[in-house]
Amino acid sequence: MKERSIGIRELKSKLSECVRDVKRGATVVVTERGRRVARLVPEGDSLDDRLALLAKTGAMQWSGRRLGRATPGVRPRGQHTLADIIVENRE
Repeated sequence: MKERSIGIRELKSKLSECVRDVKRGATVVVTERGRRVARLVPEGDSLDDRLALLAKTGAMQWSGRRLGRATPGVRPRGQHTLADIIVENRE
């Protein structure tokens, strides 16, 4: 089966139908205002199958090499971390 696109509002009214399609092997792409926001795929797919699908659709590319250690782009000044600042702003 092929990939199907559906708006989030339509998904609310046709959820059972979409789940049936996914059980049959289809992929359902959920959109919000024309932007892709989610993808429903059959649970039985292995991680390798899902990664291959992402690579095939161009949503993800990876050479297979081990990823290097990520370094933060910004260093916090002072004693507060970003999480501390966010919590403080929520209060």
